[in-house]
Amino acid sequence: MLRSALLLVDAFQGVEAQTVANALAAFEHDLAIVPALNKIDLKHARPDEVLEEIEHSLGIQPGDVLRVSGKAGLGVGELLEALIIRIPPPQGDPDADLQAMVFDSHYDEFRGAITYVRVMNGRVRKGQRIKFLQTGLTHEVLELGQFAPRRQPCDELQAGQVGYLICNIKSLKQVHIGDTVGTPEHSAPALAGYHPPQRMVYCGLYPSDGQDFGELRDALDKLAMNDPSFEFQPETSDALGFGFRCGFLGLLHMEIVQQRLEQESDVDLVQTAPNVTYQIINRQGELLEIHRPQEVPNSGEIEEFRQPIVRVNLIVPCDFIGAVMKLCQDRRGVPHATEYLSPTRAMLRYDLPLAEVIYDLHDKLKSATRGYGTMNYELLGYFPADLVRLDILVNGNRVEALSVICDRADADRRGRAVVKKLKSEIDRHMFEIAIQAAVGSRVIARETVPAMRKNVTAKCYGGDITRKRKLWAKQREGKKRMKSIGQVDIPQKAFMAVLETGGDK
Repeated sequence: MLRSALLLVDAFQGVEAQTVANALAAFEHDLAIVPALNKIDLKHARPDEVLEEIEHSLGIQPGDVLRVSGKAGLGVGELLEALIIRIPPPQGDPDADLQAMVFDSHYDEFRGAITYVRVMNGRVRKGQRIKFLQTGLTHEVLELGQFAPRRQPCDELQAGQVGYLICNIKSLKQVHIGDTVGTPEHSAPALAGYHPPQRMVYCGLYPSDGQDFGELRDALDKLAMNDPSFEFQPETSDALGFGFRCGFLGLLHMEIVQQRLEQESDVDLVQTAPNVTYQIINRQGELLEIHRPQEVPNSGEIEEFRQPIVRVNLIVPCDFIGAVMKLCQDRRGVPHATEYLSPTRAMLRYDLPLAEVIYDLHDKLKSATRGYGTMNYELLGYFPADLVRLDILVNGNRVEALSVICDRADADRRGRAVVKKLKSEIDRHMFEIAIQAAVGSRVIARETVPAMRKNVTAKCYGGDITRKRKLWAKQREGKKRMKSIGQVDIPQKAFMAVLETGGDK
C-alpha cells in the first residue's frame, strides 16, 4: 500500500492539537512523513519557534521541514520534488487476482453511485464484471477512469492506481466504504483493517415551522445519499413536534450537516442539545445501547452504566494553563500528562467524559485562552460510571423531552437549575403547579408556580365572617378539582431555555 503523508504546519499558529493527533496516527501506521511549514510569507510568521515546537512535540528534525507558501508560491517546486523523492512507489501485483479497496463514493443524479477505489492487486477493465465482497452484489463496469483532477475516463486501472468505477448502481446503500472489489470467478480475500464509522453524537433536528417537515425529510434524504456516515430517523417531541433523530461522527460533522441543511435546502431548523451513546448492562447480562434518556430502564434493572471516555489533547499558551486545568476539572476530567512544547506553549492531556466535551468545551476553551487554545480528542472506550436519569415532573407528570442523563454527583445542581428556570418560563394557571426534579422515585428539587388568585370575597362587606369562609372553602375545592384534571401548557421557549441551562457549570 501507499504509505505516506504530507504534514502541514502553520508558521503563525504553530503546532495545534489536530496536528499532533494526525501526526501520531501517521506514525502509528508507519507512514512516510513529508513535513512542511506553510504561510512563511506572513508578516507575523514565527518559523524558528514553530520548528522548535515540531522538533519537541513530533521528533522531526528542523532540517527535514520544507518552508513553503501556497499564496506566494514559495517553495512549492521543492515540495513537489520532495514528494516524488521521499514517497515510496506503490506496491502491488498487476497480474494477480483483482483486489481493490473502496475508500469513498458519491451519488450522481444521472450516473448513479460513483465508487472511488484504490487498486491493490490485479487489473480492472471497462466492460468487466466485478463483485463487491461485503454485499455479494455483481455489477458490470460501464466506465472507469482516473482523477486529473477531474474525472478522466480510461480503459484500465491496475495495481497502485486510484480511480473511479461507474456500474449503474442505483443507491449508495449498496456501496460500503472499506469494501473490497474482486471478480465473480476468482475473488481475492477481503482487505482487513477497516472499521465502519461509529456515530458518537446524536441530536434532534426539527423544522421551526411544522409545515416544513416534508422539506426537511427530503433534504435529509439527499444529504444521506452522499454521506454514508450520517443517519437519521423520525421522532416526535412534546415541545417541538415532528422531527428527526440524527447521528453524527462528532461535533464538526454535526455543524457541517446543520449548515448544509440551512444553506442548501433553505430550511430553518431548531436543534436540540447534542448527547452521546451510553451502554447499560441489565440484570439479565444483556448489553443495551442508549441513544436517548427515555430509553434508560428503571434503576433496579441496571447492573452497570457505562459512558464514553475520550482522551483530549489541549494545546494552550502557558499563561492560561491554570484556567484550562480548572475548566477540565469542573467537567470531571482526569489529568493524564502535561508537556511543554516551547517556553510559551504547553500541551495538556485529560481523560474526559464525551458528554462533557461535546456540549460547549470548545467554546469555553476559546474563552479561557482568548482564542489561542486548540483541542482534539479520540475515543478510548466505554467505562463504568455512576450515572442516573434525571426526570422533570410538571404537575406530577414526567416530561420526557426534558429528561437527561448525568452524573449522580451533578444531578442535584442540574435539577435545581432546571426547575428554577422552568418556574420563570411557565405561565401561571388557575391552579398551583408543582415542578419537580427526580432521580428514580426520589425528588431532589422542587419549585411551585403559584395559582392565579381571584378575590371571591370582594362582593362581601360587613356581616358575618362565616359567609367569607364558605366562599374561600368553595374556591379551594374548585382549585383542587381543577388541579386533578387540568393540563399545564409548557411553551416551547421553556424547553429551549432548559437546553441552555443544561450546560452551565
